[in-house]
Amino acid sequence: MRIFGFRPALWPTLFTIPALVLLLSLGTWQVDRLFWKLDLIETVERGLTADPVPLPAGDFDPEAWNYRRVTVSGTFDHAHEFHVFAHSERGNFGYHVVAPLKRSDAPGHVLVSRGWVPADKKDPAMRPEGQVTGEVSITGIVRLSAPQGLFVPDNEPDRNLWYYADAAGMLAAAGIDDAPMLIVDAEASATVPGGWPRPGHTRVTFPNNHLAYAFTWYGGAIVLAAIYVIWHRRRERGGGTPASGQG
Repeated sequence: MRIFGFRPALWPTLFTIPALVLLLSLGTWQVDRLFWKLDLIETVERGLTADPVPLPAGDFDPEAWNYRRVTVSGTFDHAHEFHVFAHSERGNFGYHVVAPLKRSDAPGHVLVSRGWVPADKKDPAMRPEGQVTGEVSITGIVRLSAPQGLFVPDNEPDRNLWYYADAAGMLAAAGIDDAPMLIVDAEASATVPGGWPRPGHTRVTFPNNHLAYAFTWYGGAIVLAAIYVIWHRRRERGGGTPASGQG
């Protein structure tokens, strides 16, 4: 049987067809991921630009509130302050300070990331003005727990060493069981006496290389198909005589 003016050889065809299916499938998967990523970016940007709303109390889905602006009020539990290893936007080593907030606007607690401090301000005694007492109102952005990266060490709650922000681990270490599994990042507009911690460290970046990857996979499929056709045409013209491979 002749296709496209040539008779397909068995082994090249058995290799090419599955490879084409794989390349086209990967390209289509990247297109699907592209539209998913664009929808995610639109949803996040809409949440970040919307007016803040009170964070719900009780049982609710934290994922539905991820990257949304919220308000919470209450008093900080500085005795259970957590320090998460972090770099500033200028690359300086330091910590994000996370503290439970006993809510006054609703029952229960919520974890609040108050901001960044340099390494020499890790000890709360070095920033006493920032250990505010009494009721405070926080406007911030909801963030879910950060996943542990491949090369990120395990957290050490017993030593209050946190290499990634784990809401569940922090709440367990503080003995709190009435808080949602999320952290509210205080916005930069918050005023902290003494200047530390410095709020407003939320970074929202979504790498979006799916279109380039799709072109790569589809391009590979086109190149493979072209090689397949060119090889057969040259073979038909006498460039090769693998008669046993004919189908």
